[in-house]
Amino acid sequence: MELSIEQEPFGTSPDGEPLSLYTLRNRSGMVVRITNYGGIITAMHVPDRHGNLADVTFGFDEPEPYFGDCPYFGALIGRYGNRIAAGTFELDGKRVQLDVNNGPNHLHGGTRGFHKVAWQALPMVGDLSIGLKLTHHSPDGDQGYPGNLDVTVTYELNDANELLVKFRATTDQATPVNLTQHAYFNLAGRGTILGHELTINADRYTPIDANAIPLGPLAPVEDTPFDFRTPQTVGARIDEDDEQLRNGLGYDHNFVLNKPQPDMLSLAATVRDPASGRVLELYTQEPGVQFYSGNFLDGTLSGKGWQYGHRQGLCLEPQHYPDSPNRPDYPNTILRPGEVYATRSMYRFTTHA
Repeated sequence: MELSIEQEPFGTSPDGEPLSLYTLRNRSGMVVRITNYGGIITAMHVPDRHGNLADVTFGFDEPEPYFGDCPYFGALIGRYGNRIAAGTFELDGKRVQLDVNNGPNHLHGGTRGFHKVAWQALPMVGDLSIGLKLTHHSPDGDQGYPGNLDVTVTYELNDANELLVKFRATTDQATPVNLTQHAYFNLAGRGTILGHELTINADRYTPIDANAIPLGPLAPVEDTPFDFRTPQTVGARIDEDDEQLRNGLGYDHNFVLNKPQPDMLSLAATVRDPASGRVLELYTQEPGVQFYSGNFLDGTLSGKGWQYGHRQGLCLEPQHYPDSPNRPDYPNTILRPGEVYATRSMYRFTTHA
């Protein structure tokens, strides 16, 4: 078995652009499928403790469902991952108004964010990894954002069952940038994720209001249902009588990662499925990770033989904090001309006995 990447047609975008599906295979048996539409990871086949493969991420075998109201399955997110309150903020003395697409707020780059465009794709084959380089030009005014933004995202798969995702962007005007990857994971391949064991390396999180906008101050996870500093099953406390869980309809919160030093690629979260033995470790340079427990899934979407029901998938989205353009006390998300936005995250799959 060799490292390989295969390209095949994947229909046509709503704008009439031909789409492709790329299949990446490593020497350890792992298979990752990515389409240039939205930079979407459509499938991830990962071995269990016995070497049996299962698809551990949500998606579809055909492109059309991605064109509709699909909750960001596997997609690249930009210009700004997560929410911006009322879709507006002040930048250098000017009021900016973005597309409002999530109740009163702006979410995940807007109605036609990076998840709804066809990217330019270039396969890459090396001795130690295979990859796909995706590029996209977001014009000035796109979804309300100022400035022309040029974005490159690179996926790299190696034989250690590690998928590295590298983001890079430059702009000609000051603009918020907060890119992320929005895969939904179920390490069992089917069923609920409530029995998955989760660890998040975070002492604090950002409490939210009823519209999922941060209240502002960071709060300690200690003595709350948000304490995942030691392994806890996702379902152990998800239905407790807690105002924050009510506001998120479960977990839908940004966790403030403990970083040995800023911008370091460090372990953010670990997910273990006791039944299959699969383990996912997320490493990131980002200061936060959004943990979402699939609260809005209702079984109306299905694909690849799955029915995507309530809390059957979880997301761990590496990111800067929500609503940062309105929060000068949060880490900066404004990219300026002459600067380079660059960040990496890595998904490592292993097994335990």
